[in-house]
Amino acid sequence: MNRTLELQKLRGKPFFTAADVAGAFGIKPESAWVTCSRYVKDGIFVRLKNNFYLLTEDWRNVSREGLLRIANYLQVPSYISFMTALSYYDVTTQVQRDFVESAAPRRSVIFRAGGTEFDFYKLDKRYYFGFEKKGGIFMASKEKAFVDAAYLYSFGKYRIDTASLDTGKLDAGKIRQILKAFPGKTVDAAGKICKTL
Repeated sequence: MNRTLELQKLRGKPFFTAADVAGAFGIKPESAWVTCSRYVKDGIFVRLKNNFYLLTEDWRNVSREGLLRIANYLQVPSYISFMTALSYYDVTTQVQRDFVESAAPRRSVIFRAGGTEFDFYKLDKRYYFGFEKKGGIFMASKEKAFVDAAYLYSFGKYRIDTASLDTGKLDAGKIRQILKAFPGKTVDAAGKICKTL
């Protein structure tokens, strides 16, 4: 088997599975699982989560947007939110190099891969709104990302570096509209952080 030629078939994919490896290498599914495990140990693959892989070479070159896209794939459904989205919109000076935060309706979970942490915070389904697809990435609006952060913060489940926020870049009217769906505790927390509310 010409490993370089076979690996070429996996290059550039946002992620691949053992089934993709079986197809690319022309091997049986059971053998593909063994190959994936061996290639992770040899540093050829990065395991993003169980049966989600990326070529190490591709992982080293992944852009910030690429990491956000990967986060969307790691837990479906989910959308980028909290300080990660606020950083994307330049609402915070906080630089997030090694972690990506997302909202998900199913469960809170953390995936660690190649020195990066993908944090998923569970939001009740009634709060799971206020996002759209931007450049192939499901992302909260900046106002919804702020409210999501304030919601978790109000229950002691999230830390916000308030000094890093430029709340003047947020639309207070949109925030007030979003807050109508959230508990009073969140409204109070949002008001303390964003004085224009």
